[in-house]
Amino acid sequence: MSNIHPTAIVADGAQIGADVTIGPWCTVGPEVVIEDGAKLISHAVVDGITRIGAGAVLYPFCTVGMAPQDLKYKGEPTRTEIGARCHLREHVTVHRGTVTGSGLTKVGDGCLLMAGVHVAHDCELGDNVVIANNVLLGGHVHIGPFAVLGGGAAVHQFTRIGRAAMIGGMAGVAADVIPFGTVIGNRAYLAGLNIIGLRRRGYDRSQINAVRAAYRLMFLGEGVFNDRVDAAREQFGDESLVAEMLEFIAGCGKRGLIHAAVEQADDEAG
Repeated sequence: MSNIHPTAIVADGAQIGADVTIGPWCTVGPEVVIEDGAKLISHAVVDGITRIGAGAVLYPFCTVGMAPQDLKYKGEPTRTEIGARCHLREHVTVHRGTVTGSGLTKVGDGCLLMAGVHVAHDCELGDNVVIANNVLLGGHVHIGPFAVLGGGAAVHQFTRIGRAAMIGGMAGVAADVIPFGTVIGNRAYLAGLNIIGLRRRGYDRSQINAVRAAYRLMFLGEGVFNDRVDAAREQFGDESLVAEMLEFIAGCGKRGLIHAAVEQADDEAG
């Protein structure tokens, strides 16, 4: 049985799962699906064609599934999905997709979006992403699983951030970030690899050493970057982490790729 506060407005047509809590002054639209055990603590607004996953928690003044901030949007039936067990803290905004994009804004399972985070239209976040306070994601941003974004960072539209990458606080990210990369600064540059994150994910020394060597060859070596990538593929392409990084580089999008500004040691990047 769900617990819906008498001041909440839940439109006819909304699908409310078992053990859902909808707190004071929340508003739920007619095409919203809220799965079992989810909680809207108070003053949250969920609208549009939106699914809130099982066990997710929306804190006060969240808005999910509202129309995108895109002048081309004309009310088309696009969607929003929030994965299971996500926590969206105070004043988080997640806007629905657009027909000029994928039509879907998606936050994966187990994500934490801290206070003031904005997720624009057509973004896609993988599972277990952590985004600190006041981070801004432009439209069409893709973020891989286990990535961490520090407070106040801003990510340009159409940018990709690879799996388990770490974005420093206040960074201005205007190009793609390789998997396991660490970037800092405005405009952001590669400062090394997220070695601590790789260790926490259970990768062994030989795997980490291989991706470290490939990183140094590609981003800290001399000569033409594409030639260095080919050399890394030849030397380390059979290693799974390196292969993932090479695949990401091969799919580089319209924003280009973030590079290292100067030679650095990456052993303590975390």
